[in-house]
Amino acid sequence: MTAPAADDEPASTVPSPTRSTPRSAPPPRGCRAGLRAAGAGRAVAPPREGQAVTRPRAVEAATLPPAAEVRGPTVADVARLASEVEAAARVLGGVAARTRVVRDADLSAELGVPVWLKCEQEQHTGSFKLRGAYHRVALADSRARARGVVAASAGNHAQGVAYAAAAFGVPATIFVPAGANPVKVARTRRLGARVEEVPGGVEAALAAAARFAAEGGRLLVHPFDDPSVIAGQGTIGLELLDQVPDVRTVLVGVGGGGLVSGLAVALRARRPGIRVIGVQSELAPAFATALRTGRRPPTTDLRTIADGMAVREPGRLPLALALSLVDARSLVDDVVTVDEDAFWSAMVRLYRSGLVVEPAGAAAVAALLRHGELAEGTTVAVLSGGNIDPAVAARVETLAATPGRTRTTAGTARRVRPDRHPHRVV
Repeated sequence: MTAPAADDEPASTVPSPTRSTPRSAPPPRGCRAGLRAAGAGRAVAPPREGQAVTRPRAVEAATLPPAAEVRGPTVADVARLASEVEAAARVLGGVAARTRVVRDADLSAELGVPVWLKCEQEQHTGSFKLRGAYHRVALADSRARARGVVAASAGNHAQGVAYAAAAFGVPATIFVPAGANPVKVARTRRLGARVEEVPGGVEAALAAAARFAAEGGRLLVHPFDDPSVIAGQGTIGLELLDQVPDVRTVLVGVGGGGLVSGLAVALRARRPGIRVIGVQSELAPAFATALRTGRRPPTTDLRTIADGMAVREPGRLPLALALSLVDARSLVDDVVTVDEDAFWSAMVRLYRSGLVVEPAGAAAVAALLRHGELAEGTTVAVLSGGNIDPAVAARVETLAATPGRTRTTAGTARRVRPDRHPHRVV
């Protein structure tokens, strides 16, 4: 794989909120040599403590009104959120790494179009979640922030919130589902957060976090159902437009929908013709089902290996944004669901190329392996995370060492396109 000359090296500095000069940042994640270390739970150095940053006026004026998630965002609402993405990029400057893109020569040859990989698994906390979490904490009321930051997460959002709390020198309490990825939990603790395990999945952890935040007047940072979090995730789209100027199609994994909706807002604001396609596991298709029906029925079967996207219900605001019509098109063009073998195939291929990616982080590549026709024009697959479970890491390494095991059993995939009325499966 090769990368554009301007982005051969990922960002190497991350200042604390009060510093104008950079300091050393954690090393980039996602290299092949780090797979065994990832399984052992390598440490993540917390940022230096610092005072709160001043909330930018441009961001304050651009906040999406709460009513938008009830009535559905208007074109003006989407435009305001696009402005907030631009402001978020300024807040995150020097904090979040500008992760590199690399060209996947094999996929490019197989699919007949240029295919690039956006390496968010090399972000400071090992996933894109740092962007939205830090942005939300930075913009919060300083008194609520000082009382403590609270979040619920299966692991990646937890690390982003813990990182942000450490940067501002405030306590963080994270509620995680019982049985969460031990690597993610260990790294969250190393960042200084208090971790509480909750039986019952992500939704139970969210409810526990909300109660704890309300009891003490603390700041609750939702993993996806918050406009400031969505705006932070959308900054990936701004980077992509600089790094791959001729991008035509972007694929990204979907859990609650904060990343796909943020990307779509940012990309479509600058380039209306870009296609944004989400990817879910067929065993955890909550967002795909809601996009097709316009409703949010809970998904009961969450047996997917992709723990980072195992969400029973999509976020209200991300779903409303995805369904909103901009230039006579839904903001999110399409959703596919892929089988479990596709995740394994994608992780093995990426590992053989020197990239260590967790199952949910490999979703976009999994979709291209199952549905090559999705790659229309120059295509970018977002690798959203690399905090891999030790058991999964061991199996990926074994499969990668076995000749001829790049492909696994052929699976199924379903394309879901949101149309005006009614929503339909095609």
